[in-house]
Amino acid sequence: MMVFKRTTDRMNDPHNTFPNPRHLYYVAEAEVLLGQHSAQVERNAEEAVRAYETASQDEWAFGDEAGARTNLALSRIGSGELGGAAEAIRPVLDLPPAQRNHGIIVSARRVQDALSGPETRTARLSKDLRTEIEVFSSTPTPSLPR
Repeated sequence: MMVFKRTTDRMNDPHNTFPNPRHLYYVAEAEVLLGQHSAQVERNAEEAVRAYETASQDEWAFGDEAGARTNLALSRIGSGELGGAAEAIRPVLDLPPAQRNHGIIVSARRVQDALSGPETRTARLSKDLRTEIEVFSSTPTPSLPR
């Protein structure tokens, strides 16, 4: 199992190249994508979401916040918390089509795939979310004018 060390003094860390919200998001994403499901992983994902909710404008990015939210949803699915997963991904599914970029759609589809697992696939909420994510993912992003 891989363990990520957190530095308590990020400002003096010579390896700190990301704003705190992005750092937290990347830590949580690595843990979730490595299949780690624990209370600590969920807390890390929650911390990343909170960091984006309170980030300054220069540290905030809608795509990264969406990724943090899908990581929280994945963590909660791994813990069997479908209601919590639905709550976590709701702001992502509410994004307008113009903000549904490739990275966000890939992240949403990871949640959709996780909801297809044997532990969750037959639950009504799981079926509803999979359908909603399918619609979300199939709505094309408007192209930019040439």
